Amino acid sequence: MSDDRTARFARLAAAGFPLDALTDEQVEVLLSMTEQEVALLIDIGRRLGEVGPEVQAHSEVAGGALF
Repeated sequence: MSDDRTARFARLAAAGFPLDALTDEQVEVLLSMTEQEVALLIDIGRRLGEVGPEVQAHSEVAGGALF
């Protein structure tokens, strides 16, 4: 794995993404992301986490799922 890919993977792990629960194909998708995409994904994950209980309540009522 290149240093850039390793760094992006480490940033996602540090941000709390459950990387060990993903398939090899899903990990490959994450590793192929640009730095800007990784930053956006981390930001979205952080914002979803900030409203976690509200998002979880909606998914339980509506039957939706969020990644």
